[in-house]
Amino acid sequence: MSDEQNRIIKLEETVAHQAKTIEELSDQLAEQWKVVEQTRQKLDRLTERFLTLEEQSLDAPAITRPPHY
Repeated sequence: MSDEQNRIIKLEETVAHQAKTIEELSDQLAEQWKVVEQTRQKLDRLTERFLTLEEQSLDAPAITRPPHY
């Protein structure tokens, strides 16, 4: 084989390897995005729960002296 053919083969191998790497990275990115979305949903639920509890604590009766005083 000539140097030109070897060079073309080497370039084709490089492109194939890069294409596989890009596909793997894309899959990992998609998986991480799912995790981020799940985490965001959990944070939203916890925020709502916290705000609800905070509102309930504001409605609590004032601290008074116990009846035995």
